Amino acid sequence: MKALTFHGPRDIRYSEVPDPQLIDERAAVVRVTRASICGSDLHIYHGEGFSDDLGFCVGHEAVGVITEVGAAVDRRSVGDRVLIPASVGCTRCQACDEGRTSQCTSRSGATEKCYGLSTALQGSQAELVAVPDADRNTVIIPEGISDDAAVVMTDATATAWYRARRARIAPGESVAVIGLGPIGQTAVQHARLMGAAEVFGIDPVPERRRMAAVQGARVVDAEDPVAQVREWTGGQGAHAAIEAVGADATIEMAQRLVRRTGRVSVVGVNQNKRYSFHMERAQVKELEFAIGLCSVQFELPTLLELTRAGRLDPEVVITHRLPLSEGPAAYTCLDTKSWGPSLVDSSSFAVRLLPSSQAETE
Repeated sequence: MKALTFHGPRDIRYSEVPDPQLIDERAAVVRVTRASICGSDLHIYHGEGFSDDLGFCVGHEAVGVITEVGAAVDRRSVGDRVLIPASVGCTRCQACDEGRTSQCTSRSGATEKCYGLSTALQGSQAELVAVPDADRNTVIIPEGISDDAAVVMTDATATAWYRARRARIAPGESVAVIGLGPIGQTAVQHARLMGAAEVFGIDPVPERRRMAAVQGARVVDAEDPVAQVREWTGGQGAHAAIEAVGADATIEMAQRLVRRTGRVSVVGVNQNKRYSFHMERAQVKELEFAIGLCSVQFELPTLLELTRAGRLDPEVVITHRLPLSEGPAAYTCLDTKSWGPSLVDSSSFAVRLLPSSQAETE
């Protein structure tokens, strides 16, 4: 089959790799119909990955149709249309039984809890993907929800909802969203759905700010976002901030953006083991600081219902539809935030990759 594979910093290739096989009797194989690139994939692209492995398939956001199931799979069948949550759990521990797959006690380390980080669990930017513990790690896509909406829910929408939920947004409050990629864009939707009176969108890319404005954000177009938000909030700052970048500077900004007794919810991936947390400021301001990894399976029932009912629109973040063969170019363009001449649109941040066989028909 064809897949996107990692061969070193800024070296993603469209490669021929062996078809995946059933991992064990609890596994399934899914033919991918949609895959997308997450901002976290850029960490791998930059060489800031979670292992030293090379040649593995990348990607952890995909939907498709089950083509094969193991003998011990009880709740899935060949032909089922499913989304594949980015978080990977087991079917045996108590945490996974509650849907909290990020806390799985049977799987150790990031490379076993997410696709496409190493050879331990091959990624889903491919024509086929092997799914372990398929009863837990595939979710039936309800009628009326498109593949495009479903692929965004495999990670971005669920992660944004998790962070908004942990920010404890209350009706009438103000919320700052830092980073307006797919997670930040959907976080704007979620904050408004939870009753935020005003959502401030912060991002250096003009097109991202424009898209957030369409979804109801008041975008910050200023050299000093903290000063601008304080001005808009009568000198107080936002009630809550959702950080969707993961850089030291943006995590710091989130803490400065919120008012006293404010709440900071960090979703961006930060691998800095020596991050310097400003403890005195947090204590004096009585800040609440939440950080963690999303258990997609736990969030999905709510999101599927909200999407089915038309309250959420996950697929609005998709700006490009490309064949899998253009995956390497998509990585480069996402990294540089500029599209090459062969790609007409210039909004530069969300991509839906189509397996080669399907791209020929769309």
